[in-house]
Amino acid sequence: MTSTTSSPALDTVAVVESVADLVRENYVFPDVARELADLLRRRSAEDSYPAGSAEELADAVTADLRSVNGDLHLALKHHDVPVPPEQGAAVLAEMRRKFDATLGGVPRVELLDGGVAVLEISSHMFPLDWAAQPLAAALSLVAPAEALVLDLRRNLGGDPDTVAFVCGYLLDGRTHLNTMVSKQGERVAQSWTPPFVPGARFGADKPVYVLTSGKTFSAGEELAYDLQQLGRAEVVGETTRGGAHPRDGWTVHPHLELSVPVARAVNPVSGTNWEGTGVRPDVPCAAEDALDRALSLAVARLAR
Repeated sequence: MTSTTSSPALDTVAVVESVADLVRENYVFPDVARELADLLRRRSAEDSYPAGSAEELADAVTADLRSVNGDLHLALKHHDVPVPPEQGAAVLAEMRRKFDATLGGVPRVELLDGGVAVLEISSHMFPLDWAAQPLAAALSLVAPAEALVLDLRRNLGGDPDTVAFVCGYLLDGRTHLNTMVSKQGERVAQSWTPPFVPGARFGADKPVYVLTSGKTFSAGEELAYDLQQLGRAEVVGETTRGGAHPRDGWTVHPHLELSVPVARAVNPVSGTNWEGTGVRPDVPCAAEDALDRALSLAVARLAR
């Protein structure tokens, strides 16, 4: 006899009401938060949301959450595997599975002809307490190279602290990367490169090229943007997706997690960020051609 485990009942009205409350209380833009909460409640009262499927509900609510200002970090995410109820636990559980499957987020480290190293960071900028060891090992390995190609074409976001850690290997001294501003307009945190990194630094003088695609998102975009704004790297590839707001997550059903941006990033050089616009490459080209293009740029520069 085979036993089956049924999925928890889906109370669509209760889920949408929880989403509306959380967005109104936490979204970084108060006026938009009120507008979105009213929209969700109105749509729920009109029975506009599917009642039987958590995945279909997630798609419908996400479309409404993004209908006002197109914030790609606003989402009701469906998870096939039930997720813990603790705040932020859903995305961490999913990221841990990806971390274990990608050599700690560094699936490629290679030295090519001409002294050019290629280092890929994907699928995420994993939490620094997980990622520091594999990243330190990879960045130390490429430190003697004459030029570095940093491949972020498959990077979908993650931890700003990990961005600062990587930048610490490519810059000299402590460098201000970002300031986080709350919904009240108050500075709540600043991101700086660390004063010390384990292993050898690549340094601040040798050429760096960052590869991007139309899928590069969030913290992956921040790394590209920070290095570009500081004049430390050339970005090669496609304009990125355009999600700059740090987010937090709430489990509103065992298979549904709400993602809400809780602050906005302000770059000290540009005075703004890449929200909605994406990181625009210095050398535009198709993502699949970006590595070859960067390698040719690196070889030509080294030859000079």
